[in-house]
Amino acid sequence: MFSTPLVPVKKPQVLAVKLSAMGERSVRASHPWIFSDSIIKINKVGAAGDIAVIFSHTTNKAMGVGLYDPDSPIKIKMLHYNEGVALNAPFFAAKIKKAFALRTKLLLTKTNSYRLLFGENDGFPGFIADVYNKVLVVKLYSSIWFPYLEVLLEQLIATSNCDTVVLRLNRKLQQQNNYNLRDGMVLYGELRDPTIVFKEHGVTFSANVIKGHKTGYFLDHRHNRKRVGELSQGKTVLDVFSYAGGFSVHALANDAKEVTSIDISEQALKLAKENGKLNHFAGKHNTLAGDAFELLKKLISENKKYQVVIIDPPSFAKSKKEITIALKKYKQLADLGAQLTTKGGLLVLASCSSRIAADEFFELNEATLKSHKQAFKTILKTNHDSDHPIGFPEGSYLKCGYYRF
Repeated sequence: MFSTPLVPVKKPQVLAVKLSAMGERSVRASHPWIFSDSIIKINKVGAAGDIAVIFSHTTNKAMGVGLYDPDSPIKIKMLHYNEGVALNAPFFAAKIKKAFALRTKLLLTKTNSYRLLFGENDGFPGFIADVYNKVLVVKLYSSIWFPYLEVLLEQLIATSNCDTVVLRLNRKLQQQNNYNLRDGMVLYGELRDPTIVFKEHGVTFSANVIKGHKTGYFLDHRHNRKRVGELSQGKTVLDVFSYAGGFSVHALANDAKEVTSIDISEQALKLAKENGKLNHFAGKHNTLAGDAFELLKKLISENKKYQVVIIDPPSFAKSKKEITIALKKYKQLADLGAQLTTKGGLLVLASCSSRIAADEFFELNEATLKSHKQAFKTILKTNHDSDHPIGFPEGSYLKCGYYRF
């Protein structure tokens, strides 16, 4: 069935785990992470993927089951709560079926690309599964999943009806010997071309599932791209940090008059151009390569103005120590964006930094925009699309504000 053997020689063992009072509170709250300092006792030395059964101090009954991860400060990733359970094919099938049910409304639209499993938020910590047309791309962020990979892929193939499975690994896993599994391997079916063409609300895109960022594309902004596209008809549009042109292409497909895409990567802008050409459009598509902050300042010095401005930067705060700098950057981008938006125009500001709270981000934007002479109105605040459900507080990262001048 699979192009390479996926089952490790050594089967996972069962660990009996006792936690501190804080750790038990976390399990009772159905939080997916158990840190090392919450573990009081384990009955044996654990390996990656071993089954960790959490026993209550007071009743000595099982209160949850997770997977042990010796290579992470989050030593146990929880999969099940309130009782013990066998981690077998029926267990995983039920969880995947539950996750798929949340995506059914999305798949009734003209869309054949979606996130089937969103890590912890769907009960699969460190496990991402994205579908692009008939290609399933699985990205792993932890070695805990290797012992279960075959049974999971069988269920995911059956649920998604995909013909091909591609494995992606994060940088840490790429540096390890993981049962001879490598980043970019085709585990099932054939992949004649790594660039997969797919639909997003009727607009055509492509993703390189072998070399592209993450699994090949960023699916989480789908509903915002659709909305911005609809609001761009007949308008001039500036798409900052455009990457593969998600916002740009939706705007062009919705008859925007002129779209300018900005990204630091020439290769990303080339892909944005190619994605645009997959659709029919009559507007003009310009690209500018370079540092976004400097390019925005240059456009301001040239007295450029746009009717729709979208600023969707990468995460500025990947650690706690980066939060202060990140907030300064978001403030600067809001200020630059306001100067580039016409009277009556729309400014869209987004953040994918999980360490920046949504309320903090929206308050910063509004405070910055109030410093300008133009009056504005906040017309919309959004977060994740339906295939990116939020299952625990830290699972929320995406926020997007729409500001009309």
